[in-house]
Parts: sequence; structure tokens; C-alpha cells
Amino acid sequence: MKRKGVEEVDDQERPIDRLPFDLLAHIFALLTCFKDLAQTSCVSRKWRQGVKESLARRERLSFSGWKVDDDSTTRLVLHAYRLKELDISRSNWGCQITDRGLYQLSTAKCISNLSSLSLWGTTGITDTGVVQLISRANSLQHLNIGGTFITDTSLFAIAGSCPHLKTIVLWGCRHVTENGLLTLVNKCRKLESINAWGMRITVDCFIGLLTISPALQIEPKGILPNIAVF
Repeated sequence: MKRKGVEEVDDQERPIDRLPFDLLAHIFALLTCFKDLAQTSCVSRKWRQGVKESLARRERLSFSGWKVDDDSTTRLVLHAYRLKELDISRSNWGCQITDRGLYQLSTAKCISNLSSLSLWGTTGITDTGVVQLISRANSLQHLNIGGTFITDTSLFAIAGSCPHLKTIVLWGCRHVTENGLLTLVNKCRKLESINAWGMRITVDCFIGLLTISPALQIEPKGILPNIAVF
């Protein structure tokens, strides 16, 4: 008992524990490694609350390159009330996000305020999860959904839910057809750029998109002369 009491006194006298709570949360907000955040939250109750507060202050979260799943991603995003940019891209290790994770993320308060969202390369998602998430992301301006297996169903949802959309990356989305693209450009009148590399779309379709929106930038540059007609 005596030894425990000594440890408690030592804990109370640590200099970092004398810091104001707001300053502690600010320090934790500088951590970019989610493993470090998880370990930090286990140190003490005060530190755990500091980590939660640091998440609540963040405007950008990137899971790109981190091996996280549906539950761990959702736990962090649920605390990030002020979030404006969310990156769940899959890289070498990648996020193991599925439709279940997108369903869970759609319940987060920050989703309706997101201006930028990247789901690049998350091959575990389908139209079902994308539609659920996008239906609440009404403030989106930039969307990267390239390298996935979405179809026109997702584009119809984006067209109906994202009136402020300015850029969209559909790199390699080979299941999207001209119907989805035409609907998107018709309804998203603020759309400035589409990355359509690797898509099975005809030249006539791209010409049709430019007829609807002459200022539309189709990336990568020079795609029109090289696009194959299927």
C-alpha cells in the first residue's frame, strides 16, 4: 500500500501533469501517428481526455499508410467534430475499410461538414457503403474515389448529394459508364475537374461532357486524343 501511494504522489508531481488541459490537448494534436495516440490515451485519465480533445480540434485526418480497420477508424473520426478533410486512402499497408466502416462513419457528426474525402484504392468498399456515406456528405468539394469498384450507382448518389463538388478522381473506375458521368456533370454544376484515367469511356462521351460544361477539365491532359472507343 505504501509503495502504491508513493507512485501516486510521483504521478501527481510530473511536470507535464501540471500543464493546463488546453495546452496538453494542443501537444497531443501535434501527434501524427495513431499508434502513439492510442498509447498516449492509456497513460492516465487526464491524458485520455486530452487525446479526445485533440481529436475534436483537428480539421484534417489522414489514415493513408496506416493499417487500420473499420472500428479503429470510426473511433477516431467520431471524436473529430471539426473535421474538414478525411483521407482513408489505401497504400502499401493500407486501410482495411469495408462497407461496414462506411456505414459507421456516416453516423459521425463531422461527415456533413467534410469538404474533402479520399477513399482512394479502398477495394473493400462497394456502392452500398459509398451511397450511405455520401448521402450525408453534402458539403463535399473534393472527392477521390479512384481505384475502387464503384459503378454508376455511386455516381448517381454523388450527383444527388454533393451540389458543391469541384473535383472528382475516378482513376481506374472501369465499372462507371457514360450514364453515370453525364448525370454527375449535369447535376454538379460547380464541377471543375474529373480525373478519368483508365476508364472505359468513349471519346463521344467526353465530348458530351464538355458540351454540358465547356470549362470542365478532364484529366490527365491529352486523354481525349488517346482514349479508346469501346
